[in-house]
Amino acid sequence: MLLLMANDIVQDAGLHPLLAGNADEAIRILETRQDVCVVFTDVRMPGSMDGLGLVEAVRERWPPIQLLVVSAHLVKGSELPDGARFFHKPYPSEAIISTLRELAA
Repeated sequence: MLLLMANDIVQDAGLHPLLAGNADEAIRILETRQDVCVVFTDVRMPGSMDGLGLVEAVRERWPPIQLLVVSAHLVKGSELPDGARFFHKPYPSEAIISTLRELAA
């Protein structure tokens, strides 16, 4: 359900979402696609790593990709890679849409 809501938000931002059910799947997508400009993830997710592990891996392997992280739990800035954006849930969809557009530009 949350993944589908995130999908709708990305589409509302005028972008084309690629959905991944967990961090491992997201990494596999990034390994095969050259057109990904933003990774939008929740901190809590299934798989071998959480969303914070995912954004660290993305920053290390694909530095140009922009990072947008959301969570219902407070995340310290020191837990995020440089340049990553964070929104605390619940967040206004309009703020995420605006940020996605900015990051993708």
